[in-house]
Amino acid sequence: MKNTLEQTVPGWHNMVIKTLVTYLCKMKGGRCTSLPMFSISGLFVTALGSFAGIGLVAILSDHYHLPLLLPSFGASAVLLYAACHVPMAQPRNVVGGHLISALMGVTVYQVCGDAWWAIALGVTSAIVAMTLTRTLHPPGGATAFIAVYTAQDFGFIFSPVGLGALCLVLIALLVNNISTERKYPDYWY
Repeated sequence: MKNTLEQTVPGWHNMVIKTLVTYLCKMKGGRCTSLPMFSISGLFVTALGSFAGIGLVAILSDHYHLPLLLPSFGASAVLLYAACHVPMAQPRNVVGGHLISALMGVTVYQVCGDAWWAIALGVTSAIVAMTLTRTLHPPGGATAFIAVYTAQDFGFIFSPVGLGALCLVLIALLVNNISTERKYPDYWY
């Protein structure tokens, strides 16, 4: 059988090895040459924004008795206050990403419950919906997870999620523009 296969597809094992090596070589990466340096004033603005933004959403989290919401907004804070020029930190992405993810998570929970596969479906549907609407915001995945995991209803979408995302963006607008080194947002839509 081996001889027949080698006669039919000459060098098939070489092709498999070459494909495997090419695939694995994609993973080696390279050296990042564009890591930003922060000035003391830039670090101050980052810290001020993060403290004010997370402080505000922590108050919301306490009010709604949803401590699991803080990790999602904490990840948004990293983007908004330390990397405010990346597309995923722009207002459309922050607000839209959280709202769409909350909608997907709540919808999946309402239809499917909170089984492990419903959590996976909620996060996956959030990723697909954010991608299709050009509102990709990685912390939105955590928002969808929280919606399914904590059994939320549709009110969750606007408050605390929508309100929290708006608060973070408002603080980003006020604080990031204090610095002469920053301008936020780069675009609204």
